[in-house]
Amino acid sequence: MNESELLAHFLEDLWAKGFKLSDEEVSFIYFCQKYTNAKASHAKFAIKLTLRLQMSFDRGFYISLLELFVKADVQSNQEAVTILKQNGLLSD
Repeated sequence: MNESELLAHFLEDLWAKGFKLSDEEVSFIYFCQKYTNAKASHAKFAIKLTLRLQMSFDRGFYISLLELFVKADVQSNQEAVTILKQNGLLSD
């Protein structure tokens, strides 16, 4: 499965779970992924944690997380959580 398919499946899973992102928000997600040269996994972590922490899709928060995850080359959900804790965005 290639990078865009991974992200597409993740977005479909969100839709099935009731997180209905608009077409504009989905386009923004793909735009930001290309703009930051992020992997699909970085985008998935950023989306998941944006929804968890903001309770909705906040574009500014999403791109900030995406840039943070790309810079740190986050490889796992645990690494993403650790980075957020180190930056004061998530508490223990």
